[in-house]
Amino acid sequence: MTNTDLTALTGDYTIDASHSTIGFTVRHAMVTNVKGKFDEFSGSLHLDGGDPSASTASIDVKMDSIDTGSEDRDGHLKSADFFKIEEFPTMTFRSTKAEALGDEDYRITGDLTILGTTKPLTIDLEFNGAAKDPFGNERVGFEGKAEIKRSDWGLTWNAALETGGVLVSEKIKLTFDISAIKNA
Repeated sequence: MTNTDLTALTGDYTIDASHSTIGFTVRHAMVTNVKGKFDEFSGSLHLDGGDPSASTASIDVKMDSIDTGSEDRDGHLKSADFFKIEEFPTMTFRSTKAEALGDEDYRITGDLTILGTTKPLTIDLEFNGAAKDPFGNERVGFEGKAEIKRSDWGLTWNAALETGGVLVSEKIKLTFDISAIKNA
């Protein structure tokens, strides 16, 4: 899309959680990846097609909605060893900076809060396009990725392996597939 086309997209959007995914991948036992996602989240975007640096994003994730495909693992992740969901039921992201990198690529930086600890997070995004759906909603789509070091947010539980290494890797890969509907 050209900048002229992006200008038409300027406005406020609500993330459509039923058509979006916030996921993660973590190395397990040093040999395989475990993937998971959060089933409940909400968020909003303000897009400024004329000045992408004026765009913003806000996301709230319900930590109780974590889903890795294993009830036992999900229960452990919700416990005091990891996310302490009774004390910290929500993970949040609030953007502080947005920038156009060229073509369909953007970068958004903001504050990620987990376990009451707030640290900066930069997400590289690709604009997937805009369309009017069959219900008359104007939609935009973005796909993004980022990596975090989990101990930066106080996520330090682990177990040593007999063969060396640890059960849960330090690096977490985050993925975002976002579909958002323009507010009326």
